[in-house]
Amino acid sequence: MFQDKVVVITGAAKGIGRQTAIQFKEAGAKVCIFDVLDNDYFIGDLANQKDIDRFVAKVIAEFGYVDYIVHNALPVMVGIENGNYDQFMNALQVGVAAPFYLTQQLLPYMKKDAAIVNISSSRYAQSQANTESYAAAKGGISALTHAMAVSLAGKVRVNAIAPGWINTTEEEFAGEDTEQIPVKRIGTPTDIANLILFLCSKQSSFINGEIITADGGMNKQMIYHGEFGWEYQLN
Repeated sequence: MFQDKVVVITGAAKGIGRQTAIQFKEAGAKVCIFDVLDNDYFIGDLANQKDIDRFVAKVIAEFGYVDYIVHNALPVMVGIENGNYDQFMNALQVGVAAPFYLTQQLLPYMKKDAAIVNISSSRYAQSQANTESYAAAKGGISALTHAMAVSLAGKVRVNAIAPGWINTTEEEFAGEDTEQIPVKRIGTPTDIANLILFLCSKQSSFINGEIITADGGMNKQMIYHGEFGWEYQLN
């Protein structure tokens, strides 16, 4: 399905990004990874414009075109009680500014039927305490999704996925952790990778500008103290 397609994936050294890279490679694509962690293509910092420029130059020199971009890099999570200005700005640079700039630089080289998938989070619409930097970054990339979809209409489709709890570790979960989720399990990187590949494929050609939540139904579940075993603990 993706034979000889060129895919750019940020934050693909582990987790969702790594699984997505694996599945694209298995489907015949050429995968260009950008990550601050060790990987087999490009090591760099998305908060650094010069690193982005070097990455773009490498991709275009080697392939000359791009079919898909997956903006997956993880912004830092700090809150109003434990974070500082530089950490908050770094989250916005990695989570919002870098996807904007990287897309802008690759746009002249994107082929017909190109697609972009932004990885948001269910936290763009829900929060825990002291997660402001992450929530702001995911809110930003969610808004960037529909803005770019309109700006790039007829050229590139742009969609986002908002994952819920995805287990990117080797740890196994059971009991309350799984039972609280309507589908009765925690998500896996494969769940999100499957959706990313679908949104890049021609099978999704009528989907554009959407934010698709993939959280096992958690966002649809109403929770009140004292019901169905839920208890709110006052500090």
